[in-house]
Amino acid sequence: MAAFVGGLLAGLPRVNCWSIAEHAGEDCPRGMQRLLSSAVWDDSGVRDDLRGYVLEHFADPGAVLIVDETGDLKKGAMTVGTQRQYTGTAGRTENAQVAVYLAYASAAGSAFIDRALYLPRSWTGDPARCQAAGVPASVVFATKPALARQMIGRALDAGTPAAWATGDEVYGQDPALRADLARSGLGYVLAVAKSHPVSTGIGARPAIELARKLPARAWQRLSAGAGAKGPRWYDWALIEASDPAVTGSGPHWLLIRRRISDGEYAFYRAHAPRRVPLGQLVRVAGSRWKIEDGFAGGKELAGLDEHQVRSWTSWHRWTILALLAHAFLSVMAATVPDDSDPGADTLIPLTRNEIRRLFTGLRWQPAAPRRQLHWSRWRRRHQATAQACHYRRRALAVT
Repeated sequence: MAAFVGGLLAGLPRVNCWSIAEHAGEDCPRGMQRLLSSAVWDDSGVRDDLRGYVLEHFADPGAVLIVDETGDLKKGAMTVGTQRQYTGTAGRTENAQVAVYLAYASAAGSAFIDRALYLPRSWTGDPARCQAAGVPASVVFATKPALARQMIGRALDAGTPAAWATGDEVYGQDPALRADLARSGLGYVLAVAKSHPVSTGIGARPAIELARKLPARAWQRLSAGAGAKGPRWYDWALIEASDPAVTGSGPHWLLIRRRISDGEYAFYRAHAPRRVPLGQLVRVAGSRWKIEDGFAGGKELAGLDEHQVRSWTSWHRWTILALLAHAFLSVMAATVPDDSDPGADTLIPLTRNEIRRLFTGLRWQPAAPRRQLHWSRWRRRHQATAQACHYRRRALAVT
């Protein structure tokens, strides 16, 4: 397992069981494949260890739980969860596998702590297909917000300290998720569509209609947090509202963001157990970008999207090890001492990318020619066997 995680972090041109095994000095990829498919270990336990590792360094009672999904483009229909569906990765409907992720963000740093594979109805309604992919019989269809509720519930049941939750429109539009968060004592800032109906003192109105009626004095210019090019400034407004789906105490608002350059609006359902200043809600809304940064880093630095696995078990094992590798980089970036020399050139803090480059560069040793030749022969032999099998299968299909 240590060798597998080391391979995920090694910056290999392609990340799969073959390249990881070769990098680790193995004679063939069978051991790495077995680690993902049939070796006896508890990936749920590793998930709990991952959460504990992240909390050991980032725990904060005021932290934010962030939910979002990402898709991996796939070919064929055999990979678990794959169908033609919309994915933000491509920005359109494609043949893809989609999963929901949960990240933990505090002032100390942020990292992923859980993930859940989304199984469309085309899968859950086909028991034979699920059985072939190793999906447990107990798994039933669950929407993306329902998967988010399950992950947040697991985190809170484990004692994860947090005060807020945030997510995009997929999650903000779901009343059951909003109700669950409120019952758990969490505040939330969840995006909603411009057409989302909001109940105020003048009745239910679409969010966009309420925004256009606001006077100039209702807007405040605040930063939603630091971006790659500096503070992310927007104009913000807050409207008192009610939410029939959420019972219990605490105020509800419609939070409105207006882009300075072109006046484009974005809308959020917001709630807190008690009144909080506008700036607090803005900071929670802005923290959602941290999960986007996490997706980019997880895919670029830890092979999160490069898995070439088809089964339920293998997907869960690959992703949890990739999240562990990414958390290692996140913790290092957040906790490594400042090594800049006041008398020399100014240095930016060590980033995840730079830490991975140093970590792998200092550890990596060029493979001996004998081992390179061994792997070349292994690949060619395996490809010859696969080719012969394909030809036999095609011949049988024709006859």
